[in-house]
Amino acid sequence: MGDLEFLIAMAIIFSALNPNVVEGRTMLNSMHLSWGTQRSGFLQPSGGDDVTLLLDPVSGSGIKSKDQFLFGTLEMQIKLVPGDSAGTVTSFYLSSVGEKHNEIDFEFLGNVTGEPYIIHTNIFTQGAAGREVQFYPWFDPSEDYHNYTIRWTPSHVVWFVDNIPIRVYKNYLDDGIPYPDLDKPMRAYSSIWNADSWATRGGLDRINWSKAPFVAKLRKFRARACDFRGAASVANCTTSQLGLHDRIQMELIRIKSLVYDYCQDYDRYKGLLPGECFQQQY
Repeated sequence: MGDLEFLIAMAIIFSALNPNVVEGRTMLNSMHLSWGTQRSGFLQPSGGDDVTLLLDPVSGSGIKSKDQFLFGTLEMQIKLVPGDSAGTVTSFYLSSVGEKHNEIDFEFLGNVTGEPYIIHTNIFTQGAAGREVQFYPWFDPSEDYHNYTIRWTPSHVVWFVDNIPIRVYKNYLDDGIPYPDLDKPMRAYSSIWNADSWATRGGLDRINWSKAPFVAKLRKFRARACDFRGAASVANCTTSQLGLHDRIQMELIRIKSLVYDYCQDYDRYKGLLPGECFQQQY
């Protein structure tokens, strides 16, 4: 049995026994304000399960989870900035710490009024990124809350929107292809910030500060995962592959909504695409 198979087997065996699963807690109990604290806050009297993040000319704002996680399914409901949101980015992501950190991203790139947001996904391994896949949403993400979920297991990462998978990144470490470290925990983060140097049409559309403040609304962060308590931690992670219905849904979303896939960017890589682009992903 290889190292990956052993880790997966151990996760299955211990998932039902691990008492450290973090689930069903309010935002107030599971997250805290990490920067721009005067521009964000927990809404009352919602029971502490709603947060507003604000961006103005002085600063953006962000929150992060109190716990660290090693594998699991983490989700957030988000209502994005309405109207002219060009140059703004609202994010929900997982990240470890350090120069060679791992990261799994949802970033929502704002746009001028009447143009769609872009759902930007990316993954960092050992501090290296460059694995961007982007989609147009098939709804207006500023009109109502929508659920954004990251499933991170020893065998794969899956991004979901409203429980529909839109992207998979599988573990091919045995083939020398990078994957987030299997022993390095991550925290969950959400933020809103000024990215008008690149976010909207490569920086052509800058933030219209007359529309400030820009407000993103968050609620119901849930972590069906294990909080990290040292090297002995084993996550309550799902290791099953996507079913046929999920794969069909993902294919339909890609046909309808795909904007950019780094594995199709032959000019960027001069025809030498990264190794994972030649592997089965789902």
